[in-house]
Amino acid sequence: MRRCRLSKRLVNRNYPRYICRMEMPKDPRGRKQHAPSDAQRKLVQLHATMGTRQDMIARVLNIDPKTLRLHYRDELDLSTVNANATIGGKLFNKAKGGDTASMIFWMKTRAGWREKSDVNLISEDRSMSPVRSARDLTDNELAAMLEKP
Repeated sequence: MRRCRLSKRLVNRNYPRYICRMEMPKDPRGRKQHAPSDAQRKLVQLHATMGTRQDMIARVLNIDPKTLRLHYRDELDLSTVNANATIGGKLFNKAKGGDTASMIFWMKTRAGWREKSDVNLISEDRSMSPVRSARDLTDNELAAMLEKP
């Protein structure tokens, strides 16, 4: 395995030299090939961590979204994972420290807890009850409703 000199991705040595698409020769008909700098990589990582959409990141860099995905794949994929791990770690530490809200949030999202609300819609004297459709009523209940003035 070796690293592609442009994308820094691992490339298998047994395949032809041009297995990494970024090392392919330039097309004389097209525009100049994009060569990402370290500053651009950090900018993409920052935007991806914050949740900026890929088409907007491409506009910031003045490149096509396909070019963004080709040259910055690792930054786009790993920045969200790293951000989730950082925030999740802080939440976990707060929950371990005794923060009740963090504990409840963790248990609801990770352990499947949920709040069950039992709402009784029938009054005690049964004068007010939820509306039922005619399909749910028995024949005797329908007849009783028709006899009422």
